[in-house]
Amino acid sequence: MKDPYEVLGVPKTASEAEIKKAFRALAKKHHPDKHAGDAGAQKKFQEISGAYDILGDKEKRTQYDAGAIGPDGNPRGFDPRAGGGFRQGNPFGQGFGGSQQAGGREFHFNFGDEPGGAAGFEDIFADLMGGGRRGRGSPRQARGEDFTAHVTVSFEEAANGGTRRVVLQNGEQIDVKIPAGVKDGQVVRVKGRGGAGRGGAASGDILLTVSVAADPSMTRDGNDIRMDLPISLKEAVLGGKVPVPTLTGAVALSVPPHSNTGSILRLKGKGIGAHGSTPAGDLYVRLVVTLPDKPDEALKSFASGWTTEYDPRAKIR
Repeated sequence: MKDPYEVLGVPKTASEAEIKKAFRALAKKHHPDKHAGDAGAQKKFQEISGAYDILGDKEKRTQYDAGAIGPDGNPRGFDPRAGGGFRQGNPFGQGFGGSQQAGGREFHFNFGDEPGGAAGFEDIFADLMGGGRRGRGSPRQARGEDFTAHVTVSFEEAANGGTRRVVLQNGEQIDVKIPAGVKDGQVVRVKGRGGAGRGGAASGDILLTVSVAADPSMTRDGNDIRMDLPISLKEAVLGGKVPVPTLTGAVALSVPPHSNTGSILRLKGKGIGAHGSTPAGDLYVRLVVTLPDKPDEALKSFASGWTTEYDPRAKIR
């Protein structure tokens, strides 16, 4: 496998924020949703996710930088296809048997478990890996690997929730529930759906990073939503009912007479919907008095006959 720093295109001195930024940019570019049926894109996405699984985890990154684990996340020399788990049967170097040095500590061992004899290979390995001595036939427990994935949802999906299919590092496709009210950049954890654990240990989780696409008219402010609403000159002067799009459908908004650009009206409970213990937000509508691109003759005649004298720039002096 490739060096995860090379895969994400960051130097070894990169900060956590720089690594996350690089991952998100590459994940968006190579996500299988954008390259349907492209096996190369799926492979590239899995490679990117695997690299971030190591560099995005502080502990794993430290182990990788120290040479304790490889780019696949396994201990150096570990080969899951080999019966003993290590290539050539010896993770400690040449000359297995007798006295060996490992990490500055001297061990005396052989392959047997004679009473009073030296420790067997499994015990030495367990001691080095922090597992302690185990009985024969008792596999070392290890929690399953956490899988990482990325998905981009619409503004409406983020507000109301939904379901998205994601592709995992192992090639599996799974439908993941997007919770209502999710924020841009939030990581959604799906428990127990990552890699299988060893020795009866728990499976890992899926860590799904959610990006929220921008909406052309709405912006999010906490659980509130803000938007500009164009109104005609007639509606501004005389007032009236005007339709306003919301996340749950259009509603009628009462515009008071003599409303001006910049006036803000509130629609209670029409922001981000209630989720968990968080109540629904509100929708704040900023009025924008808007003239037609090409005024018709009636509007020109009305403006020509305007007799009210006022200075619209009086407040800026």
